[in-house]
Amino acid sequence: MNAPRTLSRSRDDRILAGVMGGIARRFDWNATLVRVLYVVLSIVSAAFPGILVYLILWLLTPEEGN
Repeated sequence: MNAPRTLSRSRDDRILAGVMGGIARRFDWNATLVRVLYVVLSIVSAAFPGILVYLILWLLTPEEGN
């Protein structure tokens, strides 16, 4: 039986901290698409503080394998 995927920062698919790579892996999405959509959402929406949300996710999301 397959174990459910949990949210964790990716060690292999990372550009900065692996947050977007981990989200993409968790939902079986394309990591590049997740990154592009996150940046576009951060730029377009004044109500979405992208850098702050990324930093919070970086601090709260465990690294893969830990």
